[in-house]
Amino acid sequence: MVNERKTEAIVREHFGNFSDQIYIEEQRSDNPKIDKLLKNASKKGEGKGYPEFIISYKTNSDLLIVVECKASITKHESKTCDKYSEFAVDGVLLYTSYLSKNFDVLAIAVSGETKQSLKVSHFLHLKNAKKAFPIFGNKFLSVKDYLKGYLKTPEKFSQDYNTLLSFTKELNGKLHKRRILESQRSLLISSILIALENKAFKISYASHKKPYDLAVSLIQTVSSELERANITGKKLDNLNTQFSFIKTDTSLSKEKNVLKEFIDDIDENINIFIKTHRYFDVLGQLYVEFLRYANSDKGLGIVLTPPHITDLFADLAQVNKNSIAYDNCMGTGGFLISAMKKMISDAKGDNIKIKAIKKKQLIGTEYQAHIFALAVSNMYIHQDGKTNIINGSCFDEKIIKQVKAKRPTVGFLNPPYKSNKKVDREELEFILNNLECLVNGGTCIAIVPMQSALAQKGKVLEFKKRLLQKHTLEAVLSMPNELFYDSNVNVNTCVLVLKAYEKHPKNFKTYFGYWKDDGFLKIKNKGRIDYYNKWNSIKEDWLKNFRNKDEIIGISIKKAVSGNNEWSVEAYMKTDYKKFKKNDFIESIHNFVGFQFNMENIQEIKNKSLIINKINLFDKDWKYFKYPDLFNSISRGKRLTKMDRDKGDTLYFSASEFNNGCTDKISNSLFIKKDAIIYTTFGDAYYVKGEFTASDEISIFQSDKLNVFNGIFISTVISKNKYKYYFGRKAFRNKFINDLIPLPIDKNKNPDWNFMETYIKSLPYSSNL
Repeated sequence: MVNERKTEAIVREHFGNFSDQIYIEEQRSDNPKIDKLLKNASKKGEGKGYPEFIISYKTNSDLLIVVECKASITKHESKTCDKYSEFAVDGVLLYTSYLSKNFDVLAIAVSGETKQSLKVSHFLHLKNAKKAFPIFGNKFLSVKDYLKGYLKTPEKFSQDYNTLLSFTKELNGKLHKRRILESQRSLLISSILIALENKAFKISYASHKKPYDLAVSLIQTVSSELERANITGKKLDNLNTQFSFIKTDTSLSKEKNVLKEFIDDIDENINIFIKTHRYFDVLGQLYVEFLRYANSDKGLGIVLTPPHITDLFADLAQVNKNSIAYDNCMGTGGFLISAMKKMISDAKGDNIKIKAIKKKQLIGTEYQAHIFALAVSNMYIHQDGKTNIINGSCFDEKIIKQVKAKRPTVGFLNPPYKSNKKVDREELEFILNNLECLVNGGTCIAIVPMQSALAQKGKVLEFKKRLLQKHTLEAVLSMPNELFYDSNVNVNTCVLVLKAYEKHPKNFKTYFGYWKDDGFLKIKNKGRIDYYNKWNSIKEDWLKNFRNKDEIIGISIKKAVSGNNEWSVEAYMKTDYKKFKKNDFIESIHNFVGFQFNMENIQEIKNKSLIINKINLFDKDWKYFKYPDLFNSISRGKRLTKMDRDKGDTLYFSASEFNNGCTDKISNSLFIKKDAIIYTTFGDAYYVKGEFTASDEISIFQSDKLNVFNGIFISTVISKNKYKYYFGRKAFRNKFINDLIPLPIDKNKNPDWNFMETYIKSLPYSSNL
């Protein structure tokens, strides 16, 4: 115990240097919350716990630091981490497990008797999280660096962001109750956030006795703050108009304490988040959340890009301190905020350069007045380039000239998605507009509906050709299917990366990436979030692959394309057969046998195989084939509407994931096929035994060599191409005919039909086939 006091003395000396910033308690705490949590935290299993040090911040009551000491470094950490009284790490993590019920806890385990031999381990256990995770290194840091590092962790951001989303839902309910329009809610919040930057307003707003006086004070403060930021003339007049509803709204300007309480809540919840997590498009996310809870984005106007994607764009463009960024469809400013964050980071504390970045290097155009107001507010909150945000059409020649004069080097955009095909501009027109404003060799990155990239006819095809006449298509990246789930928009998208004013070379190979899994999950009441904190590692893999232009089966491919081709990785990428598993084929047998049972073609299901031998799927070499190499007949079904069908006994197949694609039984077939593989337009393949008919959403593959066994094998393999097809890109012949189908081969390098049959026979349930 005497030697352990030496360790404690070292810890006491280190943290004693920061007594102006922290409170240091030993063995016990005067804080009743902490004392109660430690009531059953004894290292010996019964009674109260007594950590060596309990440290709290004077400025941040959310974080505790708990320190446990051991004299010998051999007693630093056990292999099982459950020797609580014997080892420093084990003991401190025990205390942390109790304290984290109410606090974020930084656990520090220390062992050693001298500063030279000291061993230090750090763990962070966030409030209500399941477990702690390692953080920092193996040396003591200043308490300022501990706090800064804690606040910057992705896990802490996720925690705070989830808290913000929960608050947003609650706030939205209050705003709805007060009948404040969805289109005005983000404007109200942005005005409050701007006003709270004014120290006089922050101190005095609660003293207003009349609601109307507070509303007027709020608007006047916003106007003066914007004017102080060099926003004047028509631009200021337009912004004042957007915020003017506050003094005429009944709830805000007449009902006692309503506006005051909104200001209190926003200061406590949103303002603190902004101060903690700088350069994050908070207003954009609030806007999205309000749309989501309103269940409609009609009349509100835009589809905002998720912040992890705006950050990805800045990384793809390799934005640095010298970049000049332009967004011609800027919305609430998410792309510019992400670019600014990266620029300022690269400036490495050079205040003169940071000032120049904010004043001159961020340019945006937004057409809609209320969104423009949010954009200006957002940039103001982040103390950045308000004067370079333009309210107007990006196609206005004066605006184009104004932007070109600033010589932007990178362009970002998420253009408005067409709702009226006859009136609305094509998404590619906005890309051409952005590219027109960039310097020679500048980088433009845009996210657009997949249809813009797939078009092979009509007006969109002509825009694709125009793009390549002046600019280089460097990359096309397929994005997650439900990326815009939070905006209530169901659209498949891709990212186009282009180099400005360099004509697309004839044989240039564009990089195509399959970037469908960003690790985000849909969580009830929270939307689509990075629930398991996978995004950072996924992003690093994507960026590495993009920068190296690596070709990886199942992930990426390089392909020379023209405007006439599909700009989509799904059209060219091979499926990685090495990822096939035995269970894939067993599942296909299950589905087939279950279907036969439902159709009463078999009376019972047995789990036996037809042959006992175990066969390795990869005992054979494999090779890629095209459909004409495998089948001597490829035909398409014929449409028969439900109204036109007569009930009968002939199986009718259509584009369904259920019941092996069988959707009806009819008597008035337009044609009859027998013993074939059917392929739905959504990429599901099934073997059909016996006679059947099918809709025009079905392709039918036949071969003299096909039977139920190799048919199930091949249909399983074909279904592995399902990822290539979706609404907007269906598996019709003109699409799938160039797909490659990997199959085991014989000594002549032809499909080994016998091996495929034998393999299926070796699997469970094959005795039912």
